[in-house]
Amino acid sequence: MHAVLALETSCDESAAAVLRRHADGRIEVLASRIASQVEEHARWGGVVPEIASRRHVEALPGLVETVVDEAGVALGQLDAIAATITPGLAGALMVASVTGRTLAALHQRPFLGVHHLEGHLASVMLGDAPPQAPYLVLLVSGGHTELILVADDGGMTRLGRSHDDAAGEAFDKVARLLGLGYPGGPAIQAVAETGDATRFRLPKGRISLPGGGFHPYDFSFSGLKTAMLRTVETLRQNPDPLPLADLAASFEQVVADVLVQRSLRCAEDHGVQQLVMVGGVAANRRLRQSMLEQGSSGA
Repeated sequence: MHAVLALETSCDESAAAVLRRHADGRIEVLASRIASQVEEHARWGGVVPEIASRRHVEALPGLVETVVDEAGVALGQLDAIAATITPGLAGALMVASVTGRTLAALHQRPFLGVHHLEGHLASVMLGDAPPQAPYLVLLVSGGHTELILVADDGGMTRLGRSHDDAAGEAFDKVARLLGLGYPGGPAIQAVAETGDATRFRLPKGRISLPGGGFHPYDFSFSGLKTAMLRTVETLRQNPDPLPLADLAASFEQVVADVLVQRSLRCAEDHGVQQLVMVGGVAANRRLRQSMLEQGSSGA
């Protein structure tokens, strides 16, 4: 049947899925379930590792039972059992890893330890029209911001990365600065919808090269975060309420511009016709719209 049980507990969501690979290479998701902890961690303004681990222990067995039942596959019929093993929160990662290894041993199935970022990259193959190599991937999540070239032979080369905060981390920190809560990405997006994205001029951080100039594909968001802090501190010196919508929209637009412009520059420089986005931040509407507009215009 070529079916695999996949487990994920790297941060604050427990997930289990059964996937099948067809003879033509197409990958089908037979069943998938997620247990989110967002509401619980929102009380603390961010993920609390100890709480996350306990909730994974509580949720994962039920998720496994559900997806196996929905897929109509016995554990002993699986080709393999896979789990995210790195990177992520150490205690949280252990839940999926131990669960996966235990089930694999009990049912005499191979265990596959999967790198978190490889999971992001592989997710592009789940759609109805997966990209054909070579293509460029913008991986933009809470912990990572990278540009990765996928070659014809499947080899992967990292061409760009963030040297400090990842884009998703910047969203969370700025949301906390503005008092918008957790998770930061959706909170900023919601407030920014009615804001003026041109009101505040914010820096587009760049990484200097030793011989002069700047790295064309690398990212830096720490300067943007600092600029937001200084802007907010200045605004708080007067009695007027903070213009939250304009601040959020200006920040969101700069992040989108930086990600889109450097991704398109990288794709053009390497003669790549397809560019895909993966990771949680890829769900941001302003980023997706900017990528579509600038990509289709040849910018």
